[in-house]
Amino acid sequence: MRRFLCFSCDGDHLAATLDESHGTTGLLIVSGGNEISSGGHANQARLAAWAAGKGHPVFRYDRPGIGDSAGTNRGYLEGGPALRAAVTAFRDACPSLDRIVAFGNCDAAALLIHSAGDLDIDALLLANPWLIEPFGTP
Repeated sequence: MRRFLCFSCDGDHLAATLDESHGTTGLLIVSGGNEISSGGHANQARLAAWAAGKGHPVFRYDRPGIGDSAGTNRGYLEGGPALRAAVTAFRDACPSLDRIVAFGNCDAAALLIHSAGDLDIDALLLANPWLIEPFGTP
């Protein structure tokens, strides 16, 4: 079953969904670009439903200023605080999680690479990371 949630990051309320399941390994889907959490042509929502059906809870969120989330969109290189807040919100919503695997495409993959050392995530699944701009350049 899919639940809609919100969590806080730097005073902003961010929109999220949780596709519930009984498993202890969860999937965090990080949206790339200025996509909303339903992702390119709703494929992220389909992926979330499929993974939950296989026993893995799935958490998706809209970064600040995108979709249903409040705040200012500062681009993917400034997405670390929202990503960390999403990991915490996922663990709070699913206290039985032992592991989180994070999936990101394009600049979401680059954000995961950039933030990996600061995250409570066990594995990264990266597709087509955006590597044109040097990290640290806005």
